[in-house]
Amino acid sequence: MVLHKKRKASKAMNLMRRPVLQLNSCLEPVRIIWARRALTLVTKGKAIVVVHTDREIYPGIFMPSVIRLLEYKYVPIRMQTLSRKNIFMRDSYKCMYCGHEFTGGGLELDHVLPKSRGGKNEWINLVSACRKCNSRKNDRTPEEAGMPLLRRPLPQTIHTPRFILKSLGAQEKSWDRYLWNDSKGEQKLQFA
Repeated sequence: MVLHKKRKASKAMNLMRRPVLQLNSCLEPVRIIWARRALTLVTKGKAIVVVHTDREIYPGIFMPSVIRLLEYKYVPIRMQTLSRKNIFMRDSYKCMYCGHEFTGGGLELDHVLPKSRGGKNEWINLVSACRKCNSRKNDRTPEEAGMPLLRRPLPQTIHTPRFILKSLGAQEKSWDRYLWNDSKGEQKLQFA
């Protein structure tokens, strides 16, 4: 009986950690938040549900997928900080050598120009790599190891946060219209 209650509580917690896209009042994507935070904003009357999932959490109340703030929130332009998570998101959680997708735990950061040769911790010198490819490349450049990069690492710009937001939302089809994606991944602006 106690084990059943723990499983039920664990399932509810996982449900509350579902990602929800938060839009500004003008339908501009702001950030991705947990469902728990989204439900708090909706119940306080600060946001409305724009798109909901099929998951009913209470009779007549469905889990939100996209919410819109009722009042405009100023979002300053800020540069994205360099971190493992942001590099993995930029690279879509793929190894930049073999192309396999991994969870965050299956990836490592790799310096394109090794640190022993003066490589720095910069956006253009760091890529996601699986453990196998990272150890195979060892202390060499991709050319020396015969392991070409699938995609050149992108430098940080003021558009990096938007790119990361779009990358995170790529799995959620209901978010496409708000992240300016069409089915081919080309940019397209749609108004509701």
